[in-house]
This record gives sequence, structure tokens and C-alpha cells, in this order.
Amino acid sequence: MTGREAAHFWRNPALPGVDLLKARYVTHRFTRHVHESYAIGVILSGIEEFDYRGARHRAGRGNVVLVNPEHVHTGHAGEPEGWAYRMLYPSIEVMAGIAAEVAAPRGTPYFPEAVVSHPHATALLLAAHDAAEHGDDLTSSTLTRTAFAALLRHHAALRPADARSSRESQAVRRAREILHERLVTPPTLEDLAHAVQARPFALIRAFKAATGLPPHAYLNTLRVRRARGLLDSGVPPAQVATDVGFTDQSHLNRHFKRVVGVPPAAYQRARTYKTGAKNRT
Repeated sequence: MTGREAAHFWRNPALPGVDLLKARYVTHRFTRHVHESYAIGVILSGIEEFDYRGARHRAGRGNVVLVNPEHVHTGHAGEPEGWAYRMLYPSIEVMAGIAAEVAAPRGTPYFPEAVVSHPHATALLLAAHDAAEHGDDLTSSTLTRTAFAALLRHHAALRPADARSSRESQAVRRAREILHERLVTPPTLEDLAHAVQARPFALIRAFKAATGLPPHAYLNTLRVRRARGLLDSGVPPAQVATDVGFTDQSHLNRHFKRVVGVPPAAYQRARTYKTGAKNRT
């Protein structure tokens, strides 16, 4: 990659359940968001800073970043020159399946450390990512599983009890259900609070304690998640914006890039190719 910002997000059929991102960012900032999948990657150059689990983390060249599913985090440059990295986003099912095959904690894997140094896993992840980019299916699938197994053996732990779940009141649970049901026509905060029999500010506090996000940010995360599914199925971005409740395509573009790292149209174009080698940045 050159000195300018560039990003490519794609999926290789040889790696089912795993998305890939190759990017260099300077001014781009990821807003507070969550992924359904794990976020695992290697910093190639520069420094990435991100807020995660109540602390600010810094990852530099060679470090491996480990973010668990459904955990709120951000992402931005930790120095003026920005940072470059290669990321993999394996599903919970993929990681749980590998954990069941190797000497790692069973069940849903959990990584207690957000940034680790593991030269062997770093080399495997980079080689796997490069092979996936160039369409070397056997190499990419072999090295990806080997890299994930190494990380699970050395850095995974038994998943702790989720404190957020214990703080999720009936009001918050119902509020989440309403936002899922009314993705396109969400209620006002006052109407949402009234529907769950809570006061507006009390609901904001309880909702953020339970999910890590206030209701409006949670809604936008849901919309982006739904938008990805529609884009994957071939729906044009302008139609996707309407279908998920954004005011127009520029509104979708703004929120989508803040979460995924690439604009919706670029995301969709890359997903139509068999391998990332056909449309590299």
C-alpha cells in the first residue's frame, strides 16, 4: 500500500465464516461499534489506538489485536502517520470449532488480552492473509486454521460471566427488541422509554451499561449489520439505505465506513469476486 488511505474488505470462499480486511488508515476513525465475529489482526506499520473494555490500547508493528464478539470498541491512528494492518474476522462458530479440536478452552473462546506479542502467530496470520488475497486456497485455509489454533492455545481463556447481561433489566431487553422490530421507523427516546415503562435518562444509562452503547448508536450498529447482509445478497447500496432506515445513501456511507472501514459500494464490489486477488488495493 502507498502512503494514502486505502482499504479492501472481502471474503474468500476457501475461508467460510471468515471476512478479511487489508487497510491503511491515517485520519479514519472507527466509531464505537461491535462485531458479531472476532476481530483478529496484525499491525504492519504505525500504531493503532482503540478503546475496548474500559481501557485505551495501543498496538504497534508486529502486535496481534484480539477483540471478542459483541464487545464495543473504537479504532484510530496512534501517531500522525497512521497505521496499516491485516485483519481477519472469524465467526464464533469457526473459532469454537477449532477450539474443540485443539488443546484450548472448550465452548465459546474468549481472549482476555486485547494486544499480544506472538511472533509465530503473527507470521502465520500474515502468510494466511496473503495467500487468501492471491487465491492460494489450500495455503490460506491451512495457515488460517493453524494461526487461530495457536492463538487459542496460548491466549484464550474460559469465557467469564458477562457482567453486562446481569445488568440487562427487563426494560432494556424490551427496548432492544423494539429497536430490532422497528429498524426503519424507530421511536423517539421518549416513546421508547414510555413503551418499556422507564424514564428517558434512566433508560439511556441502563441501556449503555447493558450493551456498551446508547440506544441510537445501538440502532445504527443494527442497521449496518443488516446493510451488510443486503449488500451481500446484491441489493444496490441506494436501496439498502432505504431498506435499513438511513435517510439516504450518504447517510449509509458515513455510518457503514465508520464500522466496517470501507464504503458500502466498495464492500459490495469486493464481495462479488471469488478472491481478493481480483480487486486488491
